[in-house]
Amino acid sequence: MAEQKLDDDTANDIDLLHDLIGRALRQGADAADAVMFEGISLSHARRLGKTEKLERSESRDLGLRVLIGKRQAMVSSSDRSPKMLDELVERTIAMARAVPEDPFIGLADPAEVALDWPALDMLDPEEPDTETLIERARAAEETALAVEGVTNSEGAEAGWGRSRIALVASNGFAGGYAGSSHGVSVAVIGGSSAKMERDYDFASAVHAADLRDPAEIGRNAGERTVKRLGARKMPTTRVPVVFDPRVARSLISHLLGAISGPSIARGTSFLKDQLGTRIFPEAITIIEDPHRTRGHRSKPFDAEGLPNRRRALIDSGVLTTWLLDLRSARQLGLTSTGHAARGTASPPSPAATNVWIEPGAAAPAELMADIASGFYVTELMGMGVNGITGDYSRGAAGFWIENGQLAFPVSDMTVAGNLKDMFARLVAANDLEFHTGVDSPTLRIDDLTVAGA
Repeated sequence: MAEQKLDDDTANDIDLLHDLIGRALRQGADAADAVMFEGISLSHARRLGKTEKLERSESRDLGLRVLIGKRQAMVSSSDRSPKMLDELVERTIAMARAVPEDPFIGLADPAEVALDWPALDMLDPEEPDTETLIERARAAEETALAVEGVTNSEGAEAGWGRSRIALVASNGFAGGYAGSSHGVSVAVIGGSSAKMERDYDFASAVHAADLRDPAEIGRNAGERTVKRLGARKMPTTRVPVVFDPRVARSLISHLLGAISGPSIARGTSFLKDQLGTRIFPEAITIIEDPHRTRGHRSKPFDAEGLPNRRRALIDSGVLTTWLLDLRSARQLGLTSTGHAARGTASPPSPAATNVWIEPGAAAPAELMADIASGFYVTELMGMGVNGITGDYSRGAAGFWIENGQLAFPVSDMTVAGNLKDMFARLVAANDLEFHTGVDSPTLRIDDLTVAGA
């Protein structure tokens, strides 16, 4: 594993955070850590050829956490002057002395912290100029509007961002990394009057070289919109449901919420007793890899300075781990899994990085071939998921399947079931592509309730 070389700006941030922690320790803190976030973003939005937004923003914030015994407090500031840093330390120390004790808080043991980490190619060194973003949005919108049947636009947007993160703790950890992002999106409307439909497409990438062609994004958005024209409702029934990759990844998000350490410690997850058991079919494996090169959510270490690594969250159907930071791990009598994330004004909490469902053997067409009547979902709406029981009910739109083929568009539908049962019947196609950092191939789940007219 090669150590990531720090640029001069990150090295300067680390020096400042070392000084801040030193001030906190001298004023009575038993332990402390501090984080610096710097961000720059540029965005352009347009609608029907007219600019609606052209913005550049820059931010630089630091956060200090101090621990006195089993008490902790966090304070953040964007002012880095020596006087303000002294005041920041004083306020944080005073707050820490006033809050209740928490027996589970504390920094990592010095022997546990990451000493080196991989270079993940997360920073595109070239900042796009304004004209580049304008052209990306223009190409996406004009191509979408050129699709026959598209009648209006909700707008197109192109953006770029760069961030830098530095973390220092009194247990000896010091590190930082930087990343970039490029994005393009467009949404258009087809039809007229009460028969209008809308759809969209988007793309994001760490490096501009990996960004999809904006014209392709626009064309896809237009074609998806036109295909939805003439949508109808279907009667309530129980049928196989096939989830398009764009919405299939939401099932991963429901899994991640259910295996988050704080939910398990509180006993508020429908999977709280399922560690080490098979909750998916044997053919399903779900991978998380924080070290994926140019991954959308990659990071070389976690927000408590601990090493992180690739792992199978679901291995041949079996749930192998919770997502743990130090605090939730201590609550459960376990060790951190290196999943801590944090901002400048809040303590660490668990969060996943790049997660995907490994592809299956069948193509999407083969996955649907034996479905006499079913529902192909391309859009999900609402947040009707109960994390305690696993009950699932969400608004949906897409296409009706007849004799293994997409027959006609449907809308104003509801898909309902229970996530335990849904996970147990899940089948994956072979069309996995990496687009967002939480990615899935096409998924099929049999015997779900579909409600419409």
